[in-house]
Amino acid sequence: MAVAIAVAIVWVSVITVLIAHQPDPGVGSPAQLRDGLTAALNEHDVEALSELIDYPPASAGDFAKSYIDALAGRGAHDVTVKFAPDDLAPTSATVSGKLADGSAFGYAVAIAVKGELWLVSFTPPLP
Repeated sequence: MAVAIAVAIVWVSVITVLIAHQPDPGVGSPAQLRDGLTAALNEHDVEALSELIDYPPASAGDFAKSYIDALAGRGAHDVTVKFAPDDLAPTSATVSGKLADGSAFGYAVAIAVKGELWLVSFTPPLP
């Protein structure tokens, strides 16, 4: 019985340490953010998107999955990301592309900087 309790304590400790040592989301430059976001949205890559968003870490994966599912469900493709007011110090971005029916879409999102890491903040959410 003592061995089982000891194993459980070690297991919980290891999981806690692993979670605490996960790197913060974000990338080191606006260009990396633009390129990473463009690729994640075009490739419908949930994991890549979750690493770029300003969202609580415990829920980032779920949010990214629902976001990608919504884009994929509408057949989004040819996605581009353009920064404003400029590429070196953006405060917002316009995400645009085409849907399966051939119509165009576009919406604005905010850009956040935490420490030295650049992130996208989906405000407002999907159109």
